[in-house]
Amino acid sequence: MSQPEEEPEQRGGDPEPNPELNGSTVNPRAVCNVCKRLFREPKILPCLHTFCSDCIGQLEPFSVSPGAGAGADRGRAVVVTVLCPGCDSEVDLPPSGPAGLSTDHLALDEVFLETLASDGPLGCDLCGEGGAESRCEVCGVNLCGFCCQAHRRQKRTASHSVQGLDELKSRGRLCRPILCCVHPGQELRLFCQPCDLPVCLECAATLHRDHRCCPTSDVIDCHGDRIRELITVRLRPRLERLEESLQKVDESQELLQARVDATANDIRAFARGYASAVEAHCVSLLRRLEELRIHRRNQLHVQRAQLRQALLDIRGGVEFAERLLSCGSDAEILSAKGVTLGRLTSLSESSLDPNLATVAPDDGSSICFMPREAAGEVEGYPVVGIIHSKTIDLSKCTIEGEGLQRGIVGQPGHFTLVCRDSAGEQLTRGGEHILISIAHKEKRNCTIEATVTDNSDGSYSVSYTAEEPGSYSVWVCVKTQHVKGSPFILNVKRKMRRHSGTFHCCSFCSSGGAKDARCGCAGTMPGGFKGCGHGHKGHPGKPHWSCCGSTVEKSECLPESVVAAVSPRGHLRTVEL
Repeated sequence: MSQPEEEPEQRGGDPEPNPELNGSTVNPRAVCNVCKRLFREPKILPCLHTFCSDCIGQLEPFSVSPGAGAGADRGRAVVVTVLCPGCDSEVDLPPSGPAGLSTDHLALDEVFLETLASDGPLGCDLCGEGGAESRCEVCGVNLCGFCCQAHRRQKRTASHSVQGLDELKSRGRLCRPILCCVHPGQELRLFCQPCDLPVCLECAATLHRDHRCCPTSDVIDCHGDRIRELITVRLRPRLERLEESLQKVDESQELLQARVDATANDIRAFARGYASAVEAHCVSLLRRLEELRIHRRNQLHVQRAQLRQALLDIRGGVEFAERLLSCGSDAEILSAKGVTLGRLTSLSESSLDPNLATVAPDDGSSICFMPREAAGEVEGYPVVGIIHSKTIDLSKCTIEGEGLQRGIVGQPGHFTLVCRDSAGEQLTRGGEHILISIAHKEKRNCTIEATVTDNSDGSYSVSYTAEEPGSYSVWVCVKTQHVKGSPFILNVKRKMRRHSGTFHCCSFCSSGGAKDARCGCAGTMPGGFKGCGHGHKGHPGKPHWSCCGSTVEKSECLPESVVAAVSPRGHLRTVEL
């Protein structure tokens, strides 16, 4: 039998894992999260996430910046930054690309263990013919029985540790040395402290000859303790706090969802209850509307019967009287005169009954629905919408304000019409047709234009400005019918004449004893003085105006004709004191 070729001695000689994951349950630590297959040359990114070397190489660069090259490579050295597919962190790739990243040997062990756990048989990695029975832990290759014997006979591999596959399966983990990528077959047993790298014996003797290299067992405690310190002192407490915060966030999300669900149930319950209350209110409004219809219909029936009876009575009386006058003789007319006049007089008086011919029939125009008005509560829910059915009673309407009786030329006058129903209550809505007419009783073409403002509460504000004095007739009509008392009498006076003198006790005191001072009052002083003085003849006995003698301080100045009629003198000259 021919001697098998010398097998590779590097970890890179591991067989390529089967890309198809046939097992139903696959160890996630053996699968790349990018290609979703077993790891092939797993590399560790600076964020400690592991992916296949090819998958990292296919990542689209996030940014490219010039690096700190040296010598001839100064212009070509660039730093390529990619986004980690696992955490979206920005990580820099080494100048050599994904190959320069650290290999994840733990991932390779997981891939091999996953391969061992598969149901299919493993082939020999050297001859490719026989089934693998063992594995060289140094070379990382699967060997059949024949290749295993040849592997032990060769000088380079005679000292390698070869374990049976069944033993490895039962052990559940791998424990194999890491070989140097520069010197194949050499195990990384030393650690170069200046370079901070594990090296083999040949590297220590050649490439790191002047460096301080120590066995890995001497420095593992120091470097391991640094990792443990970071984990124990800094990261583990922070990890616990983050887990606690995350748990609180999850609990808050659950509480939030529970609260939202409870509130949604409350809203649905409220909506059902409110809809039921609205429906009940609607039924109540329709019932009320039907009651109004029946009541108004009965009123119309009564009014129709009364009008019909009045019509028959008047028609019968008129026909009898006309037939008596046209067909009766003088004696017949005179003999029936008494009863005929009595009946006609009675009919003429009854025809003025406001409940009959002079009252317009109710056409239902006063019935309206007011959707925004508060209607109290129904089943504990506030509802809106009422039926307004009040009818204006012209005999109950009132007018408020002095502007209806008195006015002053050039000054605005105001009064308010309040529409009321038959019970005397003020209507709560507007919209009535109000007619205000103000005309001079003596001057034909003299009228006053009035402005009516609907206050939307059953009241109407009326304003006007008179340009001429005199007596005016004011018509106040609602729906072309006069309210009670209309037309009214409005007296418009001229503007009040202001006083031009002084409001004083007497001219003698106010003028300082001036003999030529005169007062508008009827008072005189002895000794020929024409002014007035305290207690003398004609003095009003109280403070008064020097211009007209009026004793009311806030009053209108009397014209000279009035003063002349009061004073014994024909002419008065007043002075301002």
